[in-house]
Amino acid sequence: MIDDQIFEAGDIVLQLKKTGKHEWSRFDALTDEEVHAAALADPDARPFTEEHLARMKRVPPARTLRRALGLTQEEFAARYHNPVGTLRDWEQGRSEPDQPARAYLHVIAHDPDGVRRALEAAPKPFPC
Repeated sequence: MIDDQIFEAGDIVLQLKKTGKHEWSRFDALTDEEVHAAALADPDARPFTEEHLARMKRVPPARTLRRALGLTQEEFAARYHNPVGTLRDWEQGRSEPDQPARAYLHVIAHDPDGVRRALEAAPKPFPC
């Protein structure tokens, strides 16, 4: 019989199906410490160290938000009255949103349709 394994890490749950291609009994017999030691010994699958994590570039939240909404840069900029150049700068890491812009992105993330409706109802103060 082929068993499934479920791994949980925070909010992420992975269910891995064991196929008949590998002998899993040796792996199943390993302790967590032995699995970690084996991962450290494998140059292609080493866990990230704190130093590596500190050097990694995070995905800008504006890009994550825009993609989650399924919008292009131009559509997002027009819908939420942001200059497209500013959005591109945020997404490409050339600049960071200031505190009011981060708050605005947070509001968009929590109620994108409500923000869209509010902006459509209000007169535009300047062309975007």
